Amino acid sequence: MASTSGRTLQLLSLLQGQRYWPGPELAGRLEVSVRTLRRDVERLRALGYPVRAQPGVDGGYQLGAGAVLPPLVLDDGEAVALAIGLQAATSSAVEGMAESAVRALTKVVQVLPPRLRRQVDALRAMTVPAAWEGAGPQVDPAALTAAASACRNDERLELAYVAADGRRSDRTVEPHRLVNLGRRWYLVAYDLSRADWRVFRLDRVEQLHADGTRFRQRTLPAEDAVAFVRRGINEGPAGWEVSAVVHAPVDQVRARLGGWAQVEGDAERCTVTMRSVSLDWAALALGSTGAELEAVTPPELLTHLVAWAGRFSRATSAPVARGVA
Repeated sequence: MASTSGRTLQLLSLLQGQRYWPGPELAGRLEVSVRTLRRDVERLRALGYPVRAQPGVDGGYQLGAGAVLPPLVLDDGEAVALAIGLQAATSSAVEGMAESAVRALTKVVQVLPPRLRRQVDALRAMTVPAAWEGAGPQVDPAALTAAASACRNDERLELAYVAADGRRSDRTVEPHRLVNLGRRWYLVAYDLSRADWRVFRLDRVEQLHADGTRFRQRTLPAEDAVAFVRRGINEGPAGWEVSAVVHAPVDQVRARLGGWAQVEGDAERCTVTMRSVSLDWAALALGSTGAELEAVTPPELLTHLVAWAGRFSRATSAPVARGVA
């Protein structure tokens, strides 16, 4: 059995990592009796951590929200990952998040042990963040955190959604997961008014709030939330239907294009089909396979590729700019 102080830290780490722990399961993880677990919980409460207890045979514990943010218990890998994540968030698409991320990153780095601080400092010094051009609309951080909490707590959400054509509708949904894809945030949820699964762009969501009703999660009709969002984008009403034969192994092309395209074939060549909102994106996707192409459709894409080829060909004969390898 671990020492009392070490066990208390382990208990705090477990409570921070999961919303709710049944008492017997938590005691089993700590390898102590339920009575000892109750004493450890009281020690955490004495230190100012708001641990809530649910009585009864099926009772358990969860870490509640306090008036002051308690210190987090992180191992080395988690601390470095947190600093890296905050650095990435400094160019966030969430409104006001960049400034908050900078402040939080400064605080985290200050309390890191010297050996971990050197790792993070090296990463920060050697990484040059690229600015996104044509960034999409930003998301209200309050809506983002409210949606994340509802997903975590299995709590229904009421929201107003503005569709692409400007029409506004009131929805009651059972939130499943948040997905960050490209420069946009999406909420995957079961729409009770439509009796079906839906994907909501969070920058189009207004007046989002939890109504206090708990629910049991339904089975998502997809491998995961990311696959569901990508499928919804690919099946959207707008865009181009694109297909091409790629002279490369099917597994290699699938790994390159991910869920953005349907890829069928064998070890020598495959057929790629996708829906794209722009011919530029389709050209980039096919070009990223690094293989020979044929039978490209629609004809407009073939014309687009010919124009690209001409520009690239002219670029290779132009003088090389100094400082560019």
